Amino acid sequence: MSASTSNAAKKFDEGRLMQVLVAPIVSEKATMVADKSNAVTFKVLQDATKPEIKAAVELMFNVQVKGVSVANIKGKTKRFGRSVGRRDNVRKAYVTLQPGQELNFSGEAA
Repeated sequence: MSASTSNAAKKFDEGRLMQVLVAPIVSEKATMVADKSNAVTFKVLQDATKPEIKAAVELMFNVQVKGVSVANIKGKTKRFGRSVGRRDNVRKAYVTLQPGQELNFSGEAA
């Protein structure tokens, strides 16, 4: 285990880090970003911070993170017959990995 990974686990509560990453986002845009800049896109908790996201990715996937960018996406207003509802707001994290690092979601260890 590298020094940065163990520091990340000590700085933040490990249980909290396991909850920060909600799901990977797999879409055309996310795939284009991944090909272009070695970045992986995640849906994260609304109150997650950049250092928390970085620590969570390093802890769970055992990779070195170069940087984290976040975007808050407002939920769309949708109609259900007469009533009007709203989708949840989403916080996206674009996690850029160090050169040579790669992340696979297939489940097998590298």
